[in-house]
Amino acid sequence: MPGIGLAAGETLLREGAANLQRGMEAVGGRLFLTDRRLLFRSHGFNVQDGDTEIPLARIRGARPCWTRLLGVLPLAPNSLAVATDERDYRFVLFGRRQWLAAIEAQMPPVGR
Repeated sequence: MPGIGLAAGETLLREGAANLQRGMEAVGGRLFLTDRRLLFRSHGFNVQDGDTEIPLARIRGARPCWTRLLGVLPLAPNSLAVATDERDYRFVLFGRRQWLAAIEAQMPPVGR
């Protein structure tokens, strides 16, 4: 999997294997956190592939949640929901509490 192409001055803070729930499909790939964005890069074995990029300034919150089988049935408490004004993104990953803390540490202060 190629690198994520950091912009000048951008710092990679965390990366790891993850699935992104896209409808009924749990798309496999890698999740990257930089000091500017959260980026999910799918691997080529998915029906729905491609990158999902969320600028940190657009994130309104994040919380632990349940993984849902076929996007509906609660299966396991090992996911992280990331909310923007437009939608919620659900990532299945290891160390969700550490990911949550890392994302919250990078979010801009409320009211700015």
